[in-house]
Amino acid sequence: MWMIVASLLFAVMGVCVKKGSEDFTSAELVFWRGVISAVILGVMARSQGIGLRTSHFKLHASRSVVGSFSMAAWFYSLGFLPLAGAMTLNYLSSVWVALFLVGAGFVAYVSGVNGTGKGGEAGEGGETRMLVGQLALLATVVAGFSGVVMILKPSADPQAIVATLFGLLSGLLAAFCYLQVVALSRVGEPEIRVVFYYALATAALGAIWMLFTGISTWRWSSSIWLLAIGVSAALAQLTLTKAYGASRSHVETLVVANLQYCGILFAVLFGSVFFGEHVDAVGWAGIAVVVLSSIAATVIRDRMFPKAPVEEH
Repeated sequence: MWMIVASLLFAVMGVCVKKGSEDFTSAELVFWRGVISAVILGVMARSQGIGLRTSHFKLHASRSVVGSFSMAAWFYSLGFLPLAGAMTLNYLSSVWVALFLVGAGFVAYVSGVNGTGKGGEAGEGGETRMLVGQLALLATVVAGFSGVVMILKPSADPQAIVATLFGLLSGLLAAFCYLQVVALSRVGEPEIRVVFYYALATAALGAIWMLFTGISTWRWSSSIWLLAIGVSAALAQLTLTKAYGASRSHVETLVVANLQYCGILFAVLFGSVFFGEHVDAVGWAGIAVVVLSSIAATVIRDRMFPKAPVEEH
């Protein structure tokens, strides 16, 4: 549920960014997103008695820096690729997460085989069952991404190879961020503190970027979109962090990654309402694939891992 809420909030933020981009540069949107989010999160932390000092600074720095570069890579790809293409490449993050986790499970399974010679006979509910379940969940993630492609129909541009690579990089780095969020949660870091440091890094990135792009003429009538971006970004990041932080095993992390595709459904809805964007039959078929893949992931999780053990790290 946290991921569904996060997907809705990110779609809301997307509408605000689209509106705000009419009067502000991407660098300014990134900067104000970070500044406003940091202020909101700082106030929330103080009101809840949550300190912002941390003993896990390296983890925070890693998550924040990687996340900032993921955003920068995505904005770069947006400058040279069609919006649909850049978004699709960024949404590969869920596939990367699944590949990382399934790969880790496979390595553990092979290690069990080499160590005991009985890997394939691990028994029901053992390592073999876990591996099969993870592969099934990976299949739902890939199916969900195929639905994304059907909805967005990214066009191939042979002259934008570098931009395409940056788009792929944005998704890869985003996947690392999600896994780092899980790691931060497991060492006991509150969601507000995790998102606060990321907001600071985002503001720093935007400020540096603005040194090269300059500052637009200020329009008070348009500044409302900056506030809306900051508020929706703070709430979206909090709920996203809660979603991944609530994942108690690799299996649950895969399910959460799959549900992230719900953002496309909200984006299609908002695009139709606010921008008159049309969805054809193939697009609606893609929406159906996304929904069904998310349902399938939940069913597989509940039936194959009804009492999945908590993983300690």
